[in-house]
Amino acid sequence: MYVYQRLKDMREDNDKKQEDIALILNITRQQYQLYESGKREMPMHHFVTLAKYYGISLDYLAGIVDTPKRLK
Repeated sequence: MYVYQRLKDMREDNDKKQEDIALILNITRQQYQLYESGKREMPMHHFVTLAKYYGISLDYLAGIVDTPKRLK
């Protein structure tokens, strides 16, 4: 569940709504809500898209490391 909490934290830290992130991923808000709540696993390509969008390393978004590394 930690990964999904990170998704929510990143969204909220960037003042985005679930609808905003769903548009970026080209999915419905309901589908994104299932990802963020941990009720459904998010595909890797969505993690990659979000890492690029937020400008952070994929390992941080995936919960592998606790300190975000900014992408250049």
